[in-house]
Order: sequence, then C-alpha cells, then structure tokens
Amino acid sequence: MSGLEHRYEVRSRQERYRGRIFDVVTEEVTMPGGGTGVRDLVRHVGAVAVVALDDAGQVVLIRQYRHPVGRHLWELPAGLMDVSGEELPAAALRELAEEADLTAGRVDVLVDLHSSPGFTDEVVRVFLARDLADVPLDERHERHDEEADLQVVRIDLDEAVAMVLAGEVTNASAVAGLLAAARARDTGFTALRRADAPLPR
Repeated sequence: MSGLEHRYEVRSRQERYRGRIFDVVTEEVTMPGGGTGVRDLVRHVGAVAVVALDDAGQVVLIRQYRHPVGRHLWELPAGLMDVSGEELPAAALRELAEEADLTAGRVDVLVDLHSSPGFTDEVVRVFLARDLADVPLDERHERHDEEADLQVVRIDLDEAVAMVLAGEVTNASAVAGLLAAARARDTGFTALRRADAPLPR
C-alpha cells in the first residue's frame, strides 16, 4: 500500500428508524478528493453462530424459515447479541442449547465476518463447539414463532461443505462457518482463537 488512507469523517447523521435489533441512519461522509457522499446504513446489534462438531465428524444444521427471502434455509444454530452484558461465548452456548438441545464442553472462535458491509455494520462471530452433550429433556427450551418448526439434523462435515459448494447452503455465517470448520479440522485445529478473543475493529 502506498500513501495514507483517506479518513472518512461523518459530517451529519439522521436517524430514520430505531428498533430492537437494528437502527437505520443516513450519514453524510467526507470523500477522497473533496466533497461528501450520503450513505444509508443499518446499525446492527451483531450475532453469534455455532458450528457444533461431534465426535463422529458430523455438524448440526438447522432448517428455518426466513421471511425476508420467503423460504426455509439451512443454517447453523445462531442468534442475536441482544442480551445486555452477555459474553459472546455464553450467547453461543445459549443459542446451541435453545436451537439444538446441546451443550458443549469446548468452545473456540472459528471465524468472524461482516455479513454485508455495503449497508450494515453487523458482525457475526462463528464459534466451533466440541465435546457435545444433550440438554436434559426437562431443561429444554420451548420454541416459538419461526423456531417452532425448526428441523435439526446432523450431517457429515464434508457433506455439509458439498452442500455449500452446490448452493444448497446460502446463509452467510453457515457458509463461512462450515468452510472454516473443514479447514480447521484438516489442519488439526491449530489456528483456532480463544473463545474470548476480541472482535475485529
């Protein structure tokens, strides 16, 4: 890289919508070479997702209805970072228990992604969960709304990767997580980050 990067400064900000999960704002931003540009963006609370890998080399996939795309998608157990004060590994374990009825004895950071940085600041942290065990029947989460018809399956990791490459898995965190999990497995899990590693800034 040569020279200094332009510093994009926000000259003005107008809030268009404020919600529980995201806010929509319009910002006027300084551009290289002078002048400004107007950008609409979504400020998002962020999310976690979990590749749950069992001792047989299978991963947990969930099939869930997603209204914005109008169909069911194959996904990972995942959820919003919307509980005040909750650490990310705890959020991942909560979602794993609620959506897949599983606990994990080991959790590591697998990959981080900006889900769609052209319009949102959403960051998704994908964890790798191992040493899996079932949540006792009397302690399982009661699922509501779209979660009421969740399908939960276990599938060989290589078969899940094939589903990604065939276009059968299109959820961004699932694509990233499954490919990263296969790479991590193939390199002996040597490049994983600690569960409490800082998020990218």
